[in-house]
Amino acid sequence: MGKDSVISGESKNPLTFVVQEHWATHHHFDFRLEMDGVLKSWAVPKGPPETKGVKRLAMAVPDHDLAYGAFEGEIPKGEYGAGKVSIWDNGTYDLKLRKPDEIAFELHGKRLQGDYALVLMKKERDRQMWLLFKRS
Repeated sequence: MGKDSVISGESKNPLTFVVQEHWATHHHFDFRLEMDGVLKSWAVPKGPPETKGVKRLAMAVPDHDLAYGAFEGEIPKGEYGAGKVSIWDNGTYDLKLRKPDEIAFELHGKRLQGDYALVLMKKERDRQMWLLFKRS
């Protein structure tokens, strides 16, 4: 199935998501969706929205291994992402739409529940700026 496809139906294994609060150089939240065998990741400076209509900047960051979704602890100084990491929310999600400039999904977390979307707003060189928002 192509990346531009509308997704429907249930998968045999539910897809997972995790939001990790990260006290690094700048405090932020890492929003991660299981896709393509990795955790696709975005840094969200103000945290993921819990209210419909609130839009938050989400900067695409490198993919992480699936096992990283369970990580909590301290990343040592001198390493990428140095600082304290804790799990803020996690759960499963249903992928509704995936296109190069839009991802729509329904989250089933402890804190985040409902329909969300990521929309690509700006792409320059190796940086992608997305908007993360709750649709319902």
